[in-house]
Amino acid sequence: MNLNQLETLLTISKTMSFRKAGEVLNLTQPAVSAQIKSLEDEFKTVLIDRNQPVTLTDSGRVFLEHAELILQTVEDLKQRLADLNQTPQGHIHLGTTTSIAIQILPRVLSYFQNQFPLIKTTIHSMTSSQIMQSVENGTIDIGITYLFEKHPALESSVLYYDTFELVVSPQHPLSRFQHIPIEKLQDIPLIMLSPETAGRRFVDQIFKQLNLAPQIVMELSSSEEVKRMVELNLGAAIISKMSIATELRLGTLKMIKVNELEISHPVGVVYKSGRYLSSALHQFLLDLKGMQEIQFIGSE
Repeated sequence: MNLNQLETLLTISKTMSFRKAGEVLNLTQPAVSAQIKSLEDEFKTVLIDRNQPVTLTDSGRVFLEHAELILQTVEDLKQRLADLNQTPQGHIHLGTTTSIAIQILPRVLSYFQNQFPLIKTTIHSMTSSQIMQSVENGTIDIGITYLFEKHPALESSVLYYDTFELVVSPQHPLSRFQHIPIEKLQDIPLIMLSPETAGRRFVDQIFKQLNLAPQIVMELSSSEEVKRMVELNLGAAIISKMSIATELRLGTLKMIKVNELEISHPVGVVYKSGRYLSSALHQFLLDLKGMQEIQFIGSE
């Protein structure tokens, strides 16, 4: 068994085709077939059902799990050896929400890229719950998200605090008010974030505590989408204060105070407890934690 064979099996599992796997790996189809046949002979089992589309057998799925662990171990070894050079380098997969990505990451990543040009960062946009899950299962290296609850398998560090605010279009009937009671929200159409987002879970909790039944006319997966609908005066919304800084400055949205919403929520960085930190990841976390709150929430 060699690593190339494991890479081939992994690629076939993704492409579901010997031909496509060969194209990805720059191998001929007979070479791909020969590598898989060699594995099957060595382990005396059938790993792949060769009917179209190609799929893994039960043995193949078990084998793949271990193959992925072996390949990840080899990658970790390569990274550890590279770290011996004492020059932060490598590839970081970072997960965060759309609004956080738009608001703070340009400043953070611009600074980081200037300081450490050998480090590559890939951003994955997802909900807060997906971020926690992805960090825990190793799909992403670190996450920047709302820290609503403690996860025993994850380490976290607060970067700054945010609130969720009521916003309307300047043409909305409520726009003339500076402050309204939360009960008033029962009487107006609301555009909400989707249920799996951090902001929506917070709002639902508030409404449930007060026995209020909001009129939800639209649900969207990101604050950017919600803002556009509110600007069109299709309803009011409750979204991150950080995400509306530009619109408030331009006057395309109006923020209205609601006492029950004035709760500060920590936004922070999370990563898996006990995992090996490459030089790139170690440096990124060090610099991120060292930044003052004003560097995240300061004006563009």
